[in-house]
Amino acid sequence: MPPDRTTVTRLTRTRTVDLVTMGRKSGQQQRVEIWWFYFEDRFIITGTPGPRDWYANILANPRVVIETRHGDFPARAATVSDQPFRSRFFSDGAARWYSTQAELDALVETAPMIELDLD
Repeated sequence: MPPDRTTVTRLTRTRTVDLVTMGRKSGQQQRVEIWWFYFEDRFIITGTPGPRDWYANILANPRVVIETRHGDFPARAATVSDQPFRSRFFSDGAARWYSTQAELDALVETAPMIELDLD
């Protein structure tokens, strides 16, 4: 069951979460502390351009768990390939740090990005 509106509001104010994926090679749970964002009514996780184990794991199995101080939330991850959305996200002030790590074009074109649909 999806979280209620009060919980979603709390989650939108949370920046750091643990992302739990299933290891594509090991078959074991893999946990990474990561930032997430609530942008245009979507929960987003991204990174700088380059390979990321968490992203490769999600491509192999989109079922994840988001662990927060408000509880643990099963979710389904989907790759975000919508270039206009990606450009708006990386141009937004909340994502400012990423622009210190890579050029906007590289972020929009190649950074791993997923949207999470909380069960």
